[in-house]
Amino acid sequence: MRLLPPRYAAFLALTAVAATAPAQPTAPPSGAPATPRAAAPIDLTGQWVAIVNEDWRWRMVTPPKGDVASVPLNAEGRRIAEAWDPASDGDCSAYGAAALLRMPTRLRIRWDGEQRLVIETDAGRQTRILDFTTPPVDGTAPRSLQGQSVARWVTPARAAAGPGLAGAVAGPQRGGGYLDVRTTNLSGGWLRRNGVPYSEDAQVTEYFTTFAAPNDSAWLVVTTIVDDPRYLTQRYIVSNHFRREPVGGRWSPRACGVAQ
Repeated sequence: MRLLPPRYAAFLALTAVAATAPAQPTAPPSGAPATPRAAAPIDLTGQWVAIVNEDWRWRMVTPPKGDVASVPLNAEGRRIAEAWDPASDGDCSAYGAAALLRMPTRLRIRWDGEQRLVIETDAGRQTRILDFTTPPVDGTAPRSLQGQSVARWVTPARAAAGPGLAGAVAGPQRGGGYLDVRTTNLSGGWLRRNGVPYSEDAQVTEYFTTFAAPNDSAWLVVTTIVDDPRYLTQRYIVSNHFRREPVGGRWSPRACGVAQ
């Protein structure tokens, strides 16, 4: 059964549109620009549960050794995947930023101040920090599974028809938007729990958007793009779907580690 309405298929082909989201708030009366929290065109906060409606055999269970189907690995990447030791199943390498949201997990998303979003997962007990301010790039920050993530809101062009406005669009201004996240400074890890690798050279791009289904349930869609010149021959692109659920509902933190 197809869970997503057809009108959202274009987004899964990397067209980010949030047609049902509220309009972007205006700047404060003082004229100072709105903070990222105040300017959010969509609400990502709350608790979300992963809906595994594709690639079940790679996401709900650990695939067999050597099962690298659909991942564009080069020869070195395949060699590393073939060397995976099944005894390491459950290792935290499978819970890095490039693959964390691919897990059958629940998310808790909250604001930490006005410039930072925090994503916590019960699978692997991981925490991701999405900063709306660009951290200094001085080469001293340690690499990690979650790396450094820089976020920005993207909203549709807003132009009102009027004299002298080239290319202006008549009619009401559009609302909606999505979150663009770029992650670097990774320590490397696995794209799948069976040791399919990505390297510390990988860069992860993510697009977060929301929509309301006909039954009024709220959905979160995250499109993830992994670029890795060391182990991939081309971009690895997946989409992950989450449904909002009551905060305080089923939340079962499970730490990652060997033999979990």
